[in-house]
Amino acid sequence: MAERALITGVTGFVGRHLCQHLMNQGDEVAGIANTWQESLVSWGELPESRNVLFWDLAKPGGPPRDVVDFLGTFRPTVIYHLAAISVPEMCGDTQPTDLAWAVNVEGTRRLVELALSLSEPPRFIFASTSHVYRVPQDGITFVDETYPVQPRNPYGQTKLAAEEILLEAHQRKRLPVIIVRAFPHTGPGQSEKMMLPAWAAQFARGDSPVKIHTSQAVIDLCDVRDVVRAYRLLAEKGQPGNIYLVGSGVPRTSGEVFRLLHRLADPARPVIEIRPGLKYDPIARIDKLARTIGWKPEMPLETTVRDTYHWWLDRVKKGSIGQP
Repeated sequence: MAERALITGVTGFVGRHLCQHLMNQGDEVAGIANTWQESLVSWGELPESRNVLFWDLAKPGGPPRDVVDFLGTFRPTVIYHLAAISVPEMCGDTQPTDLAWAVNVEGTRRLVELALSLSEPPRFIFASTSHVYRVPQDGITFVDETYPVQPRNPYGQTKLAAEEILLEAHQRKRLPVIIVRAFPHTGPGQSEKMMLPAWAAQFARGDSPVKIHTSQAVIDLCDVRDVVRAYRLLAEKGQPGNIYLVGSGVPRTSGEVFRLLHRLADPARPVIEIRPGLKYDPIARIDKLARTIGWKPEMPLETTVRDTYHWWLDRVKKGSIGQP
């Protein structure tokens, strides 16, 4: 069934991929953004300009009047709340920065209030994170929705606080909330502040040696195109009030991912590790997700690596090497 979807953070990496997927499914899409970045888009889609609203979620007070008026007419059937400061290093060292709290927590609270003010509150898909989990650093740890939460950084702290706001809105005001704890995902169009794009950008620019943090990090890595497909299926089939993990469910080392890129881009390029050592991230158990929506990752890692590298090659050739 076609939806009327509102995406917050629509001009971001995941937002553009989600927008493209929803449009391919026949949905009508609108978005909320801080700025209009059409000139920077070379992967994914944006809604037509009249369907993009501007609202800085960090600012106190309610949404701008034009946002309220637009949504009263558009009447979204589902909200995908992606907008966040999502690079962990930008959220603080031990405690969340004021800006991270304002956007990730208070911005979520303001969006919930707006959703509840609509004549028919829409389903609310919230993109949370695996950073709400802290796992032992002596081996691979699989986690599910019942694994104890203990945020391992300020980014995780802000996302867990936002989850609590949403679950309360579901319990007390019956807002149909679905929380998605997304594990790391990557693909074409992602900022080089993240792992795979950081490597791909270096190869594309001709940097030598290529610098990586460590080849021994054990991670759960998914393609963004698989992740946005899960979001859409959860909007359709997910159970309100529930939490779902979205990840590959497969432990891989960062070295495995890097070797795919190294062989593809330039096997002779020298490499140095600047923070060598073992590191364990949580690995998702995706049984609940599979039972509920019949989802599993479909994009091969080789395709993710290839498409990300080629995106950066194209970006460098065009001389557009700033942050997407």
